[in-house]
Amino acid sequence: MPSTTDSGSDRSSERRDGRGTSGVDTGSVRGGERGSDLEFVVRTIARTAVDNEREFGELDSVVGDGDFGYSLARGFEIVLADWDTFDRDSPSVFLKKVALVISKRVGGTSGPLWGTAFLRAAGAVNERSWSELGGADAVAMLRAAAEGIKVRGRSDLGDKTLLDALIPMTDALETELRTGQGAAAGPTGPAGPARIAATAARIAADATTPMLARRGRPSYTGERSIGSPDAGAVAVAVIAERIADEWARRV
Repeated sequence: MPSTTDSGSDRSSERRDGRGTSGVDTGSVRGGERGSDLEFVVRTIARTAVDNEREFGELDSVVGDGDFGYSLARGFEIVLADWDTFDRDSPSVFLKKVALVISKRVGGTSGPLWGTAFLRAAGAVNERSWSELGGADAVAMLRAAAEGIKVRGRSDLGDKTLLDALIPMTDALETELRTGQGAAAGPTGPAGPARIAATAARIAADATTPMLARRGRPSYTGERSIGSPDAGAVAVAVIAERIADEWARRV
């Protein structure tokens, strides 16, 4: 497998100047750039995957083959490099283009799973225009992504996979939107629900530590998989936290 090892100073430098290992600009996206919340979220996912290549790889190497961080970063680097070329006729078309890049460029098992997640999310907003997207659509996209991962990975909640963070995060977001503290409520707009979703994702990711892996390469290690969090679940939490952090700065 390709090495994910790099020096701490190099990684720190990448984070300070906002660039990943390929030199692709991963700097903050402000509300004035293109303006779409969906585009902001997708680009933040990509930037987070690139910036955390080493950390995700190290987590994966505990009971996996260590290529998770590398594979994810290589695919999302291309998403960032091709950003301005993606068709934006509709949210669904945009997500399908991103899904295609991820499916083709992210190696290992991550490519099919993350590509399927984006493709299913695209299907959830197939009839929606950019101006119509709202909080309910965010929940629908996340639900569809989770269902796609379940089918593609033959996995479910409790198997110690990224679903163990993704599903509780989606549940928390849906509950927050339903209780009247929705995306349009309050002076912070979507930043409040985003923070609640991120908190739920982090708690759920940490809760995978004592679990026995039942799917993927970690499941081959049996009880050795107990005692470390699932790399995919942690990635979901880290991504959600960065979205919440940067969304707060957009307000």
